[in-house]
Amino acid sequence: MELTRRQEAILEIIKREGPITGEQIAERLSLTRATLRPDMAILTMTGLIEARPRVGYYYSGKSLGRVIAEKLHQTKVMDVKSVPVVVPEKCSVYDAVVTMFVEDVGTLFVVNEGGLLEGVISRKDLLKSTIGAHDIHKLPVSVIMTRMPNIITVEPEDSVWTAAKKLVAHEIDAVPVVRPVAGSGGEKGLEVIGRLSKTNIVRLFVELGEER
Repeated sequence: MELTRRQEAILEIIKREGPITGEQIAERLSLTRATLRPDMAILTMTGLIEARPRVGYYYSGKSLGRVIAEKLHQTKVMDVKSVPVVVPEKCSVYDAVVTMFVEDVGTLFVVNEGGLLEGVISRKDLLKSTIGAHDIHKLPVSVIMTRMPNIITVEPEDSVWTAAKKLVAHEIDAVPVVRPVAGSGGEKGLEVIGRLSKTNIVRLFVELGEER
């Protein structure tokens, strides 16, 4: 997130003289309060400054880096997740390759007949199987997928920071967003309700940078 010159000037005045009223800030810059209103709103919403009734504006003491970090902790996975791309466990590796290409994703989630998560397939998994001596038209994805309990997952209420940390720690491109449910046969499992990928994280950073 980048501040305009006027926003930087306002911030410096508040750091130096706060608490200070909007009228006083406008006087220092030889502008009207109406002109400054959008800038004050942005600085307040980002958390760089705070306001108290009958007192005025004062500097929160937070750096831009800290503000962004707080945004990552406050933003929930449910707010940025994408639609998951799933395939049945009986799907062939060939069909999985086609699905990955058509849907333009790097990770597929494998579900059983009850719709519960059974596995995860990455580009690397598919590459390994296609360069081997297997008939990928007959080879089911259940043979090459990563299975539970080795699947890294996140839940809708998890913070984006928590999800991003898992992506980095496990060196993976995406994780399934899941919620615990009971399957059609009464068995407990995880329902896939979304996908959280590195692209989602990058998109969030872009949106934060565009908040002006």
